[in-house]
Formats: sequence, structure tokens, C-alpha cells
Amino acid sequence: MANLKTTFAGLELRNPIVAASCGLSSTLDGVVKLEQAGVGAVVLKSLFEENIVREIQHLSSVDDHTEAADYLQGYMRAQRVDDYIRFIGNCKSKCSIPIIASICCHSRGEWMAYARAIEKAGADGLELNVMGLCARREYNNGDYEKLHCDIVREVKNLINIPIIVKLGANITNPVALTERLKAYGASAVVCFNRPFQTDIDVDTMRYVSGKVTSNPSDLSNPLRWVGLISASVKGISFALSGGVHTYNGPIKAILAGANAVEVCSVLYEQGDGWVAKALENLEQWMDRQGFESVEEFCGRMNASDSDAAEQLERVQFLKFFSAK
Repeated sequence: MANLKTTFAGLELRNPIVAASCGLSSTLDGVVKLEQAGVGAVVLKSLFEENIVREIQHLSSVDDHTEAADYLQGYMRAQRVDDYIRFIGNCKSKCSIPIIASICCHSRGEWMAYARAIEKAGADGLELNVMGLCARREYNNGDYEKLHCDIVREVKNLINIPIIVKLGANITNPVALTERLKAYGASAVVCFNRPFQTDIDVDTMRYVSGKVTSNPSDLSNPLRWVGLISASVKGISFALSGGVHTYNGPIKAILAGANAVEVCSVLYEQGDGWVAKALENLEQWMDRQGFESVEEFCGRMNASDSDAAEQLERVQFLKFFSAK
């Protein structure tokens, strides 16, 4: 029987399927249910730096007495963090799989102090989701990437648990950035986070939310980059996120070089029963191919292979259109 165990960010997982940060991992009951469904680890719903700041700004009036405003802001911040710390502790007390905390941040700031509290609460790892767009005219090349490195460096000085960085798909060179993040202490990177999808309602002429969930075609981009990065940067773990909807999705991700696969949309659309079926499919495929462990085929089709590199680095449909 195939062994589905894997190591991701130094954590031992019973299998490569990880429940990504989402509403399903926002409650204790939800996390317990995900463990029962068979996932190898759970990333808890993120603590959002931006949401905390906005709540404080909304409730704080410019006319408030300075001391009162400071007290209110400190109380609200502490309350949100305390709730999250209790959540981590409760999950650890009920679950045996790794519990990975998550912070969604867009700057360096006071939130970094949360990392130490998260570690003390018992989290097995911390995923940093650095969200942002480089849309300023005065933007200097490399500023956004430097922000990632600065955050990892400072958080690494605060905690000893593994730091996982979830990258955005708008990074210019994920290979180079991953090398730098490893040097600053990151244990793993995830390719990629799913940003807010923008759409326009032409009747009201207002911006609205586009499709929230991913679709199978979204797998292409993270598959490409995991295949490229894993071949170039050693000594760090990789997870693929985005577009994993079919039972073969985890197999493709691991062949490209992923040690783990973060799933979210498929759990909403097909239910958590998808996990057991995907694991059964993975085990059966490994038996047919003669693989006894995940490690044996992890990265087998990354850019280290010249034929695979040719496909991963292809940017035009020359071969396809030349045949027409």
C-alpha cells in the first residue's frame, strides 16, 4: 500500500492535502470536520491586518479624546488577537493534525507582535499572506518583493515555528523571491493566493465582486511556477494553491514539485467528501505507477528535466498554431 505521508515546511503530514485558509476553517467545528474528512493539515482562517485597522478607524472618531481613542484601539486590537489565540488553542486541543495559523497583511507594523502570541498558543506554523498591488506611479522596481523579505526577516526574529509565505501571482520573478525568502528564514512558499476578483455591473455602473471560487483552468499558472521554482530553489518546501478541482489535481501538483496542495474552492463546490476520493485516487495511481511514497515522484516533472523545462518555459502557442 502506498505511503501518502509528506513533509511540508518541516511539518510531518499524513497526506499532502491541506485545507486552505477560508470560511470552512474559521470555527472549531469546521476544523474538526476537515480533520475527519482526511486532510493532512489545516490553515486557519486568516487574521486580517486590514480588517482590524478598518474596524478601529470606523469606531474611532476624530473628536475622541486622545487617551480614550488610544484605549479603544488597544482594546479592540487585543480582543481580536485574543479571540484568535483562543481559537488556535481550542483547535490544538481537539485535533492531532498540524494547525497552521494565518495572517493576511499588507505592510510592516504592529501586527508582527501577533506572531509571538500565535506561537505561544501552540500553532504548528504561521502562513503569511502578503496581499497588495503595485499600482503607484512612484513605485520602484523590487519594493513589493522587498516588503516580503522585510516581513519574513522580522517575524523570524520573533518566532521559531515554520514560516510559510503565500505569494501573489503578480510577483515579477517568484524564483528569485523564493531564494531570498529562504535566506531570510522562510520554510515554505505557496503558489498562489487568490485575490479579490473585480467585475463591473454595467446596469448600475458599480464595481462588484467577480467569481469567488477558482476553476480548473486556474491550475495552469501555479503548476508552471511550482515546476520552475522547485527545480531552482532547494532546501525549502512548496505548496500549490488554486485550480485543484479534479482528483488528479494533487498528483499533477506533486509531479511539478509541490510537497503539499492547498484546497479551498473544491471543498465548497463538492463538499469535504472530495478529500477521501482524491486520496484514494492518489493511492491507486501510486500503486499503478509503482511509487511507494510521495517523495519518490515529488518534482519528477519539474524544470530539472530538460523536456519538462521546455514546456514550463513556453510562452507562446507556436507548436499548436503551426499545425493549423
